[in-house]
Amino acid sequence: MAQRNPLTWLPGIRGTAQSRRIARPRPPEYSMDPRAGEAGSPTPPVQDSVIDAAVYVDGKRQEAPTQLSDLAELHRRTPDDETAMAWIGLLRPSSNQLLAAAEEFGLHELAVEDAIVAHQRPKLERYDDTLFVVLKSALYLDASEEVRFGEVHLFVGPRFVLTVRHNQAPDLSAVRRRLENDPRLLARGSEAVLYAVLDAVVDGYAPVVAGLQNDIDEIETQVFEGDPAVSRRIYELSREVIEFQRAARPLLPMLRSLSEGFDKYGTDEELRRYLRDVADHATTVAERVDGFRDMLQNILTVNATLVSEAQNEEMRRVTEASYRQGEQVKKISAWAAILFAPSLVGSIYGMNFTRMPELDWVLGYPMALALMVGISVTLYAVFKWRRWM
Repeated sequence: MAQRNPLTWLPGIRGTAQSRRIARPRPPEYSMDPRAGEAGSPTPPVQDSVIDAAVYVDGKRQEAPTQLSDLAELHRRTPDDETAMAWIGLLRPSSNQLLAAAEEFGLHELAVEDAIVAHQRPKLERYDDTLFVVLKSALYLDASEEVRFGEVHLFVGPRFVLTVRHNQAPDLSAVRRRLENDPRLLARGSEAVLYAVLDAVVDGYAPVVAGLQNDIDEIETQVFEGDPAVSRRIYELSREVIEFQRAARPLLPMLRSLSEGFDKYGTDEELRRYLRDVADHATTVAERVDGFRDMLQNILTVNATLVSEAQNEEMRRVTEASYRQGEQVKKISAWAAILFAPSLVGSIYGMNFTRMPELDWVLGYPMALALMVGISVTLYAVFKWRRWM
């Protein structure tokens, strides 16, 4: 397959007179792609990124060519068979590889640019008769209480499906096995593949919901036990819930948009029922996740209130202890002052100087005792009046 120049290629739609080539500046997605390599560097063949590919007729796998161009050609050889469908899965394709695959199936350039780099928001867009769908899977890791997210891009045409993943999650091999084991469902065409991928992604949310619910229950217990580490755990879990909400909440308008096009695009009646079932499950997940976010906000508020109450209680105990200590200090100080007065009088008269007139005075001794008692009683009365004793 000839190498294409990503600067000039604008994919046309198969079936038109010819593919269109229009010069346009390099979109920012290419500069964001760490796998694109230097300009002019050799590009690995696109089949290096193909992890599985086949053409299905009547829901049964027919051939699995090794070359993507052969697969597209095989797909085009059966234009009159409405049950024929090509399904190609790409893993970590470079920008040039994805461009080459996109040209084989006539994908719109804007959708291809979005698929070149991951970290797109979940969305559904229609380009003529091709759907471009971005989905985020979720896996709960109980050991680290972390939600690990994956991303898959789907190009769903009338008779082909192209899936693009930039990491291992989500694993679509189980989806392919499920559909290959149910030819009646797979025979309904590319929309059946879209349904199966949607169903697998939404069903994968259930263990995440259960894990988050269990963490919230544990956090509630920690909060009322006064665990000081619970605030950090609430914050970290809130971040996981917000990310999960960003993955699950956009599914509702996406599925609603699909249902609104049932009649216009002639969606199979049985597939309509399946897609409505997926929408019901997605609604339940979205409601649970919204509830988790509200619960965590309430728990954080309760925890802040309990922490504040605990701090106030501690301050009250410290204040009471300080008050009791102050009362004891006042009593000790009062008794020390009372006992100090007689000691002062006694120490003065205990000096026994020669020229102290009170030493020869007959009433000197009783006068000294009376002075000591008087001072002590006066101090006692003053301290009692001031409630120091």
